[in-house]
Amino acid sequence: MWRRTWSGLRLGAVTLFLEPPYEYSRLEPERPCLCIGTARFRLRPHAPSRAVSRFAIIFRRQTPIFFDNPGGTQVPQGVIDAVSGYYAAQNANVGGAFPTSRRTDAVLRGARQAVADLLNAPAPETIVFGANMTTLTFHLARALAETIRPGDEIVITNLDHDANVTPWTDLQAAGAVIRVVDVDPDDCTLDLAAFQNALSARTKLVAVTHASNAVGTVPDVGTLIRLAHTAGALVFVDAVQYAPHGPIDVQALDCDFLACSAYKFFGPHVGVLYGKADLLTALTPHKVRPAKDTLPYRWETGTLNHEGIAGVGAAIDYLETIGAQFGSPFRAAFASRGYAGRRLTLKVAMEAVRAREKALSARLLEGLARVPGLEIYGLTDRARLDERVPTVAFTWPKKTPRATAEY
Repeated sequence: MWRRTWSGLRLGAVTLFLEPPYEYSRLEPERPCLCIGTARFRLRPHAPSRAVSRFAIIFRRQTPIFFDNPGGTQVPQGVIDAVSGYYAAQNANVGGAFPTSRRTDAVLRGARQAVADLLNAPAPETIVFGANMTTLTFHLARALAETIRPGDEIVITNLDHDANVTPWTDLQAAGAVIRVVDVDPDDCTLDLAAFQNALSARTKLVAVTHASNAVGTVPDVGTLIRLAHTAGALVFVDAVQYAPHGPIDVQALDCDFLACSAYKFFGPHVGVLYGKADLLTALTPHKVRPAKDTLPYRWETGTLNHEGIAGVGAAIDYLETIGAQFGSPFRAAFASRGYAGRRLTLKVAMEAVRAREKALSARLLEGLARVPGLEIYGLTDRARLDERVPTVAFTWPKKTPRATAEY
């Protein structure tokens, strides 16, 4: 049995901020080691922060807290209320003249604007909702397939989740040639020289991750995008793993497309696709004939998950409270870059998350390094923590991965 006092707790893929004094204790005696997996904690709040008090599940007796990065996050009460409230007061399809339909339209408009603010998209019409990032990526790939000619090249990487690989390798059926960029096995970073060598005048698309879901590496996406554009290629960014850990600005990145998933940042299972308006207009999505042919609706097939989208808006409202409560040290720097209003508050929220997680990452890596026989994959240099998110991969020969998670 051991006990510590911390000012932050990792839950799922995002940091929850705790105001001291806040104690947690392990419920069961453990061997002297740390591991990633399922852990049981008892939280003893003395002065719970406004941020943490919104998570009702935390205050359940013997609540299992899963350090389960692929599984996503728990959700604050505001998200739960938004989802249930939608069913109670809005439940209808869009475009109708009756009140519940009009309220549904308003919910979707509000959530779309909220996502645009989170990503600093130029307009809410550039935000497309879908089932998940994987489905949206396949949807976009089908449309891009019609522009591919035999011999056109697509660059992918071995750092990426398969949801940013298979949709593009499927385009080999249209004649595309796939170029694969490898990683440096010593630190699991992308090989920049190999990336540059993979680009050519035939490159039509580059698909790259903003952060690895396996080893946490954050490649220099801005540089990769500039190199790809110089070669004349479009760029698709998978930001699912990065979105919970730091601020995103699609205009500053100048990416052509970017996808993420709300369940990674306190929201429901809803996918988000950003695309430059001219590209979303020029491409031909697969859709039913009655669907509108204007943005963003031409990309949203069938009836959307309205209740889930209501929850997405509420999740971003929650992030805004993080910015208001913890973002003041970063506000001046982001304001000087032209951010204002909710966009400014969301940027400082995610910068506050990144700063807190950097300290937690150092602590996690130091603890894991002390476990005999455990091997960490990816960046472990404390001076390079800005190049990774707190996703850590390791092997421990004493136990299988499942047994380690249950340890």
